[in-house]
Amino acid sequence: MPVLGPQRQLLNPLNSTSPATPRLGLATNQTGPQCLEVSVPEGLFLSLGLVSLVENVLVVAAIIKNRNLHSPMYYFVCCLAVSDLLVSVSNVLETAVMLLLEAGALAPRAAVVQQLDDVIDVLICSSMVSSLCFLGAIAVDRYISIFYALRYHSLVTLPRAWRAIAAIWVASILASTLFIAYYNHAAVLLCLVSFFVAMLALMAVLYVHMLARACQHARGIARLHKRRRSTQQGFGLKGAATLTILLGTFLLCWGPFFLHLSLIVLCPQHPTCGCVFQNFHLFLTLIVCNAVVDPLIYAFRSQELRKTLQEV
Repeated sequence: MPVLGPQRQLLNPLNSTSPATPRLGLATNQTGPQCLEVSVPEGLFLSLGLVSLVENVLVVAAIIKNRNLHSPMYYFVCCLAVSDLLVSVSNVLETAVMLLLEAGALAPRAAVVQQLDDVIDVLICSSMVSSLCFLGAIAVDRYISIFYALRYHSLVTLPRAWRAIAAIWVASILASTLFIAYYNHAAVLLCLVSFFVAMLALMAVLYVHMLARACQHARGIARLHKRRRSTQQGFGLKGAATLTILLGTFLLCWGPFFLHLSLIVLCPQHPTCGCVFQNFHLFLTLIVCNAVVDPLIYAFRSQELRKTLQEV
């Protein structure tokens, strides 16, 4: 990770561009063609990080406070909030350090900046990996609760949930450490991309199967009560909308970042790929946006949790 003037471009193994500036326009890359470069103002980036921080701290506090929420499902939601919180904190810390170095408020000592850079990089990567893992864990938990409802409490016990949570955190830290150490190997980037594709496929299969079961259940109820067909269609549309929000948000917020990683392996020198690389800061912003949206999707929809938040 080379030093960029008085500052370091943190997460530089993934980023081939300079820090973003507050503008949207056409940028010319080294090979000549013009590219659409979307740059995010640092103030907006910091604001999103702070909003995510507040949201996820509230989720964690509510789950800790309310004993009715001390169940495996809410523990997974709590860990997702912690992961999203770390995503926001690490990215905000990175941006703040860069701004302080640019302003000369911090002495740019190479050794200190190198150590800080490595710590923040590991924190960012481990929080991203753990966030993806807990999104998958929540999908699996909901799937078991629907298809194995009678056996759910014997299958998803607190000891098993705690072991799964511990395994996810340990694996995330080890994987991020290896990634930072061997970031210049294409196999490492391909492993990360494969991990994202696997999580996307897992969530898509599980949620589509759950939607199909819910629609089947709704049709059975409609036949039992002889309701109109429009009621069934309305339920199906509502379920499809929910599924679209779940998977669409996941793909929109995480997809560009992992597309960036894929193109680093597939076409690092191609002019078109260079245009994608110039929007790296936008891709990080989308990940922070995901940390803002996750509590709205997975936590705040719970009536019990909302009630606890009002008390908090």
